[in-house]
Amino acid sequence: MARETQRNVAGIGAQIAFMLVVVLVVGRLLTSPPTLPTHPEATSASAPGPQIPEEADVFRTTPAELAVAPAANAVRVAGTRTLVGMRDLRAYPGAPPHIPHALSDDEFRLTLCGNCHGGGGFAPRFDAYTPVTPHPEYANCLQCHVPEQTTVDFVATDWRPAAWPEVGRSAMEGSPLWIPHDLQLRGNCLTCHGGPSAVSEIRTTHPERANCRQCHVPAGSGSDDEVFTRPLDGAGGGR
Repeated sequence: MARETQRNVAGIGAQIAFMLVVVLVVGRLLTSPPTLPTHPEATSASAPGPQIPEEADVFRTTPAELAVAPAANAVRVAGTRTLVGMRDLRAYPGAPPHIPHALSDDEFRLTLCGNCHGGGGFAPRFDAYTPVTPHPEYANCLQCHVPEQTTVDFVATDWRPAAWPEVGRSAMEGSPLWIPHDLQLRGNCLTCHGGPSAVSEIRTTHPERANCRQCHVPAGSGSDDEVFTRPLDGAGGGR
């Protein structure tokens, strides 16, 4: 009788131990994250390709690199740049602007333009914020930009400059604006459209979105064949 009782106790103990093991195993399975199947073709993302050359310059200058404090505009004392002033510095649309100030002998001889125009910031000498160059890799600035004091005798011609492009145009109301100019040497959008030295009429309201050409695209040459148009209701034979 005692042996049978011992066997029963041992059997019950074994069953209890087995149940504890089962509870522990099931609990661990329920609390551990599931193991998802892996696919060789999805184990790693493909390496990004090279940047589009025309778009690479957009990422070179960030708003933080323009040395502009968020409240800088509120305390600005210098005159605001305007489209009229910007165009007065250029002989035609897309032309290099002439230098609107005198140059010291060292500035003229050593081409020290990058000291101010390389990173922007406030210039006490002119009581104004310095425009940032969109192409700092071209160090010989005076090859294209003519000092203010330079005089040239022009020959009389019937040459007429091209009209300035219309700004603020878009395909439809509320859509992103077109880029009304080519991007040669002007691929870094924020140097002209961001920071306190930006022209007031074309200053961007969202300089933190650095990939400008994700939404804004060049308008092309402006010919009817290259500009997307949508016929008015009833004018194109359909809706």
